[in-house]
Amino acid sequence: MADIHSFFKDETHECDGRLSATENRIYCSIIDASAVVERRLMRRIDLHVIPWLSVLYILSFMDRGSIGNAKLFHLEEDININDGKYLIALSVFFLPYAVFEPASNVILRKLKPSLWLSTMMLLWGVVMTLHGFIRNYSDLIILRFLLGITEGGLYPGIVFYISSWYKRSEMGSRIAIFFSSAAIAGAFSGLLAAAIDTMDGVGGRPGWSWIFIIEGLATVLASFASFWLIQDFPDTAEFLSEAERVFVVRRLENDMKLSAAGEVFKAQYLLQSLTDWKTWVASIVSDGPLYAFSLFLPSTISQVSRLRFQATEANLLCVPVYVWGCISTCAIGFLGDRIGTPNSVAWLASNVEGSYKRSVTLGMAIGFGNINGAVTANIVRDRPWYRLGHGVVLAYIATSLKIGFGSSILFARLLERENARRDRGERDEVIEGVENEHARERNGKFGCVEAARAFKGDEWSGFRYTL
Repeated sequence: MADIHSFFKDETHECDGRLSATENRIYCSIIDASAVVERRLMRRIDLHVIPWLSVLYILSFMDRGSIGNAKLFHLEEDININDGKYLIALSVFFLPYAVFEPASNVILRKLKPSLWLSTMMLLWGVVMTLHGFIRNYSDLIILRFLLGITEGGLYPGIVFYISSWYKRSEMGSRIAIFFSSAAIAGAFSGLLAAAIDTMDGVGGRPGWSWIFIIEGLATVLASFASFWLIQDFPDTAEFLSEAERVFVVRRLENDMKLSAAGEVFKAQYLLQSLTDWKTWVASIVSDGPLYAFSLFLPSTISQVSRLRFQATEANLLCVPVYVWGCISTCAIGFLGDRIGTPNSVAWLASNVEGSYKRSVTLGMAIGFGNINGAVTANIVRDRPWYRLGHGVVLAYIATSLKIGFGSSILFARLLERENARRDRGERDEVIEGVENEHARERNGKFGCVEAARAFKGDEWSGFRYTL
């Protein structure tokens, strides 16, 4: 077992039974990883991890927002609902979508990402396809609710998955690339909806029906491909050699990703997330403007002009707006990694250690933000200028800027204070056989350093937060 401990950056002490099965398998013998070229390896990882995740998010964002495109092709009239019922149906999606996100992340960590993400895709693809056969208001409500449940875990799951592969200074740009695919989805959705309009009447079904059917079937097909295309976590990824797996795990551990080699599930990790102030401070976010934009942009464009753009024209005019959004998101993400001002999601993921704890914290923070979608789904109702909707969204943005700026300062200040306490030894644990005048039993008593690291995660005295 001494050989296993030699792989850790700092000196650790013998501790029977403290290492996970994954660590035992990877570090069962000393493996020479000196021949691994880091830059070349990271390029391979980027190609295996990021592009397909972006495709999944494109499909996800298209599927949840396509109802806005379908509305322009007479969805409301054909199933005999008014604007009020339509807005309620939009809201129904967000409640299960937000609530299911933390639980989904825990399941993702317990299972293989290739299995859980692909299964989610298959389920929401089926639900999406069934949207094409909606007959009445009840059908619409049920299917929007089911879509929220089945699709809810994708975004926080992908963010958590990316955080399991990259160092803290590398996550911002990768998350930005992945998130920018939402803008690509918006642009492509408009193009696709315009093309599908030509299928109106095919098979006796209206054009809006084919939007749901074609997009849903595309997601189902992608879900089968995902079983093979999605890589699992670094310690088990099949495209890496054993030396490369060891290299990736070691570089992550050296960057305070202490659970990179694997972690056995314990209920205490969930409690650690729920009682951590970082979880709640980070949850003060709002995705309201995002959803008001994605769900109502086609309708807004079709209404506000005196020309009253037709459905096809309005969908096409959404394209340049989303293209600009894609460019902006990527630029900010790369700039953040370069100068150390990471986006909020990457910053949170960087400062929560313990893979299960990080999965719950990300799920909760992102889930709270998504609940705002239920609000903004009900405010864009006063045609043709949508003054109420635009006013509320502007208020959201102004408030978010103030609250977000304030919470960011608070977040950074508290992290800085906690780092200083650890530098002074105020958080030092009692380690059996190790003399330490600063160690206090109230900080925990452990048989070895490795046990303290595994149990406490980012609360371990040796962990340092990034500011």
